[in-house]
Amino acid sequence: MTVVLSGDSLTVEEVVRVARDGEEIALDPAAVENMRETRALVERVVQRGDVVYGVTTGVGARKKVLVPCEEIPAFNRALIANHRVATGPPASPEIARATMVRLANMLAKGTSGVRPEIAQRIVAALNDGEKPTIRMLGSVGQADLPAMADLAHALFADFDLQAKEGLSVLNSNAFSTALAALAVADTERLVEAMDVAGALDLEGFAANLTLLHPAIGEVRPYPGIVFSLERLRGLLDGSYLWDEGTARNLQDPLTFRCLPQIQGAVRDALEFVTRQLEIELNASQENPLVIPAEDRIVSVANFDVLPLASALDFLRIVLASALTSACERAEKLLQGPLTGLPDGLAPRQGLAENSLGEFGVPAQGLAAEARLLAHPVSFELASSTHAEGIEDRTTMAPLAARRLAEMVDLAERLVAIELVIACQAVDLRAPARKGSGSGRAYELVREVVPFMDEGDSLPADLDPVGELIRSGALTRPSR
Repeated sequence: MTVVLSGDSLTVEEVVRVARDGEEIALDPAAVENMRETRALVERVVQRGDVVYGVTTGVGARKKVLVPCEEIPAFNRALIANHRVATGPPASPEIARATMVRLANMLAKGTSGVRPEIAQRIVAALNDGEKPTIRMLGSVGQADLPAMADLAHALFADFDLQAKEGLSVLNSNAFSTALAALAVADTERLVEAMDVAGALDLEGFAANLTLLHPAIGEVRPYPGIVFSLERLRGLLDGSYLWDEGTARNLQDPLTFRCLPQIQGAVRDALEFVTRQLEIELNASQENPLVIPAEDRIVSVANFDVLPLASALDFLRIVLASALTSACERAEKLLQGPLTGLPDGLAPRQGLAENSLGEFGVPAQGLAAEARLLAHPVSFELASSTHAEGIEDRTTMAPLAARRLAEMVDLAERLVAIELVIACQAVDLRAPARKGSGSGRAYELVREVVPFMDEGDSLPADLDPVGELIRSGALTRPSR
């Protein structure tokens, strides 16, 4: 299925399909016509000699310098060349593709005033599988100028850019928004896996399932809590835990008992950031802004993406709490006095070997690193003196998105450890029945990591379990 860009309907899921699956894109014919109309406005502005930032003047501290009409093409070429100041490693092809589709969608909106050929060049590059090099570091999130300059150089080095077109392909947060879209999509998949791991934790601990009573959501109706209660009950449908007298404790440790509240908070945060992100995917992020109704171009500050950057900060904070709780549940499952099972989940009590106990160390390390990534960045200010004091704000949106992606990577590794520990606890508990969803996840994990019996070595590599998480197999319906 082709993703059609109209400037107002791009979704996170479509960005992922284009970026990772190579799905083709096309411009909506109505968007092309709108671009032609707004382009005509830009040309009228130039012909009239209006003073417009970045169109007939320089940019930044050079905004007072007028650009003669005959020098506009050279000015646009120089604009791209002079902003190629990014550094660091190259972005992955999927990040580059996500950036390209976000930029093309903004141009399709028509508010940039570029010729349709500019957007069509990006569409062709995506559909032809071009791999432009974009360096990862250097943007402060007030338009991703360094990264976008890399992209513009790769796509338009031999292209005759006209008035406003150089600035339009530079002056957006397409790079930040693309990073966020991929990271948020990965977070959604991760949270699904965390639900599954949590359900297995409950079975391995022989937890008291009053923690999933429907009344919890009725009296405290956060959408995330209501959803998480229903999901966990579904994962544990048919489990032995529902049998009378199964629970070992009147009240379990908080990281078990609060599981629906914790996961629910993550889901509510994820829903919030997804709403912010999908607004940003279809928003004008540029300056200046073409306004056809007024037949003019006005200076604005739509490149300030604080709504997205702060939402990403919020999501990382909430996710850090959930990951710390996951680590605590894994640690408690390793403690014989708390579970009634052998210490370290050894195959029998009294063994000198530590069995799975050493997995507690990397679990703690991963959770600690994840917490360090949760520190908000959207209020950082690099400098208030750049460009004669004009550019005195930052959102650090690329860093906010990168840290979310890094946190998800750590989380996948932590949840892989949690799953292996929980499966060992379930085996030792030897329940008569597992839940429909938790049981399927148990079988998938056991296909790649067997029960650790007496004398066995710890699995040297949990990447196969991580792949179950990354692929979505743990939460995919069985056939």
